[in-house]
Amino acid sequence: MWLYCAGLRAFLETYMNIQIFGTLKCQDTKKAQRYFRERRIPFQFVDLTRKGLSKGEFNSIKAAVGIDNLIDREGRTYAEKNLKYLVHDIEEEILKTPLLLRTPIVRNGREATAGYQPDSWKSWK
Repeated sequence: MWLYCAGLRAFLETYMNIQIFGTLKCQDTKKAQRYFRERRIPFQFVDLTRKGLSKGEFNSIKAAVGIDNLIDREGRTYAEKNLKYLVHDIEEEILKTPLLLRTPIVRNGREATAGYQPDSWKSWK
């Protein structure tokens, strides 16, 4: 039994490289972490209040999700910065202020989702 569990864990670590970008206070981020924990799928959590996305990570996620799906236009940070009324480069703003992102961002290699989307995660291999 132990060898089977160890083999399954090694398989998952090899083929599923899950990263969850979010904040510790975000309820959807907590639900995403619980989703992967309950299925014993290892993941790496990146707290956006401490560390933002690198330009490469951002471009990879943007290619999978689309820039409009990444922005949390109803969030407090978006409102505080008055971005609704200002002309700005949204990519530059996101890289400077990662709290503008819709969380959680869940990434598995080149695949990614923004927001809590367990139906999409089920299809990942």
